[in-house]
Amino acid sequence: MWKKIRRLFIIKTKFEAFLITYALATGAIARGEDYIVQYPGYGGVLLFLACTGSVFMAGAKMIEAIDYHKTYGRDY
Repeated sequence: MWKKIRRLFIIKTKFEAFLITYALATGAIARGEDYIVQYPGYGGVLLFLACTGSVFMAGAKMIEAIDYHKTYGRDY
């Protein structure tokens, strides 16, 4: 039973990774907009870029991990 529950939290396809990346990006944009309002000027813009940049890195890492597990990993 625990294996079935565990499978719900494992990203198995690139489509799932893209959906998660979209959700992360939506949250990052909202947080970045708040930063721009709270910290006007270069500070807010840099924090906005840090929020969105981290989403790109996380998305790339998820897609890379899926390719790695298809090639070298095990089936879930």
